[in-house]
Amino acid sequence: MDRTLTKELYKWKAAKDRKPLLLKGVRQSGKTYLLKEFGKKAYADLAYFNFEGNEPLHKCFDRDLDPQRIISELGVFHRRAIKPGETLVVFDEIQFCNRALTALKYFYEDAPQYHIACAGSLLGIALSKPLSFPVGKVDLRALRPLGFYEFMLANREEKLAGFLAELPADKEVPEIFTARLEELLRNYYVAGGMPEAAAKWIETKDVAEVEAVQRRILDAYELDFAKHAPTTDIPKLNLIWKSIPNQLARESGKFVFGHAKPGARAKDLEDALEWLVSAGMVYKVVKIGKPFMPLSAYADPAYFKLYAPDVGLLRKMAALPAEAVFQGPETYREFKGALAENFALTELLNANLELPFYWRSGNTAEVDFVAQFKGRIVPVEVKAGRNRARSLAEYRKKYSPEISVKTSLENVGGKEIKTIPLYLLWRLKAYL
Repeated sequence: MDRTLTKELYKWKAAKDRKPLLLKGVRQSGKTYLLKEFGKKAYADLAYFNFEGNEPLHKCFDRDLDPQRIISELGVFHRRAIKPGETLVVFDEIQFCNRALTALKYFYEDAPQYHIACAGSLLGIALSKPLSFPVGKVDLRALRPLGFYEFMLANREEKLAGFLAELPADKEVPEIFTARLEELLRNYYVAGGMPEAAAKWIETKDVAEVEAVQRRILDAYELDFAKHAPTTDIPKLNLIWKSIPNQLARESGKFVFGHAKPGARAKDLEDALEWLVSAGMVYKVVKIGKPFMPLSAYADPAYFKLYAPDVGLLRKMAALPAEAVFQGPETYREFKGALAENFALTELLNANLELPFYWRSGNTAEVDFVAQFKGRIVPVEVKAGRNRARSLAEYRKKYSPEISVKTSLENVGGKEIKTIPLYLLWRLKAYL
């Protein structure tokens, strides 16, 4: 269970001005499991309701949206009374009932004594009818796949994770631990952070079983295209989605519409691309010309890269054999940079940084990510192995940033350029 978010859930429970909670995330990211576990541990009772395909439940919201009437009828479904402060009411797949989304406004305004927590896919919430979403009346939280720190905890490496969490920012990781951390990182590249896939790896260490889970997740994503997207967009979505690994593996990494479909131009596919971005199924990292504040003012929307929401899913989409990952980045040279970049991006997002940009100087240099953090602009160059950060050096000559980051398999070090191991990116704030 996501320990950071679990702490936030306990704070939410204790808040005086408590709004209904809406936990959003991509499909299979663990939203339902997290809320159920929280309900079982923090409340005397858990009342769970799933809106997908549940017409009788939908009818509870078809008349007026009076919270007291709705709670009374939900108590009948639950077969016992729903008590303020004692029962956690969980609305799962809430995006399937627009009136239930609207009802959250009235629970906040007229019946705040009831503890309402909801789970919904980013896709469904993004596509909800404009009048159904209760803007400003819900506590909106995002759940991403497990980050590397959580993956360590799931692997029963609590002591190692705790040691790293307390390690002073100017100290190297003791050599006795680095081999194990690199091994865990390779395991993470294979299994990724989707909870079911990670759990299957930890339980069985069987790549075939892990990949069967990953295949089911990817199939479910593609079924979502058919379920939610306009019929005319479905072929476009599949073209973009399936071209992500190949495009990331190219030297520039830049997404080219013509590589997704020969002869295609931006106007042919960009509506489908924005659909995927809104659904949280891809991260779109845009190029900037200059690293000045605000970064968005210097963005060039015609140049961008697309990343997957999870590094394990990216590996499976690319059909990169797990054996190659276990043997090290030299065995998959053409794809090692893409895998490390995708990992670094999700770790940056888990560290609560906003979606970063990237910087490129003609054909001579490229810094993978440029992020705005607490009034500073921080360039981050990603290396899969132990290579030199030549592009970052050129960036520094041009712009003299206060702090720069290189992340690779090298140990902590550096002054002008702060070196942070890939397996320690979750501690980025401590190093900044």
